[in-house]
Amino acid sequence: MRGSPEGKAAWCYRGGSISAEPRINDRIRVPEVRLVGPSGEQVGIVPLAKALELAQEYDLDLVEVAANARPPVCKLMDYGKFKYESAMKAREARKNQAHTVIKEMKLRPKIDPHDYDTKKGHVVRFLKQGDKVKITIMFRGREQSRPELGYRLLQRLAEDVQDLGFVESHAKQDGRNMIMVLGPHKKKTEAMAEAREAQAARKAERQGRGAAASQQEAAEQRAEA
Repeated sequence: MRGSPEGKAAWCYRGGSISAEPRINDRIRVPEVRLVGPSGEQVGIVPLAKALELAQEYDLDLVEVAANARPPVCKLMDYGKFKYESAMKAREARKNQAHTVIKEMKLRPKIDPHDYDTKKGHVVRFLKQGDKVKITIMFRGREQSRPELGYRLLQRLAEDVQDLGFVESHAKQDGRNMIMVLGPHKKKTEAMAEAREAQAARKAERQGRGAAASQQEAAEQRAEA
């Protein structure tokens, strides 16, 4: 039978809630348990000593998975492997989790065409990535008496990117600034999936070009020979 794992255990059912530390092997202190085999098969109610004996025969751990059941439910498993696989699954889930990100883009009401195109390009990129964008128009001096300049600029930008995003929060004055928030049509998870697919396609294309170049080089060498 495997030794007791160090530190906190990954999980255990305690009356429906999740506890951080299950009882395993010799930590289990009940006369009998309802035993589940390594493949999930129901063994039935057996004395604790018998369950520990089976765990030793299989070179597995006896893990209590439902402590409040009567009798408690225990399962035969490789607990170290289970903890490792659970950690990997949690890591993968965190990696694929979509976090809502709010980017910010600042503009001046009298922005020149080149700067506007540059700023719009950034907004387009953010929306394609599935991120929200906070657009801030910064007024200086006498510009504060011309709020319509900010409204028109924000309306123009919203129309220019309407295929990628929508106005989530309409323009409003905030001191010397005017703020509008754009939301993406595409969900973050969809944008992440598309980005991974595009990356994989680029990698495959590079590998294909490399293989073709190698074949051509080999053919040239054979021709010279």
